[in-house]
Amino acid sequence: MIFARVLFFALSLLSTAVFASAANEAALAEDPVAEKRLQALSKELRCLVCQNETIADSNAELAVDLRREIRGMIRDGRSDADILDFMVTRYGDFVLYRPPVKAITLLLWGGPLMLLLVGIIAMRSYLKRRGIQVAANDKPLSAEEAQRAQSLLKEVDQK
Repeated sequence: MIFARVLFFALSLLSTAVFASAANEAALAEDPVAEKRLQALSKELRCLVCQNETIADSNAELAVDLRREIRGMIRDGRSDADILDFMVTRYGDFVLYRPPVKAITLLLWGGPLMLLLVGIIAMRSYLKRRGIQVAANDKPLSAEEAQRAQSLLKEVDQK
């Protein structure tokens, strides 16, 4: 009996926290300027779970938590730069949907270009070697090879 009362009490506290969080979000949603700031910031931050979506587009729990965190910081009066700096400090440059070009992120920005260049060089080298091999093997048939080819062609025509 006591366990049931404690469980009921714990569940009622939990539901109160959920309603309070929903009330805070609704209060912030009533402020269109704050909501626009939230949307703009959410489009600048990558969902760390999905990794190919912004937190504005993601429904992952972490994205919801990050949006809630941003709402709280907006409510506290922090600037957009402060909020982005906080997120970068906490999660690294990877949290930014468009990370800045720095020495540490150079591979992120230049990696695809480097892979493309390496692929083009490798393909050119392969085609050059292949051309040399084809040219080396492109000699006329000897008399014996020509006679053998003619006999094989006659056999095929007879069938």
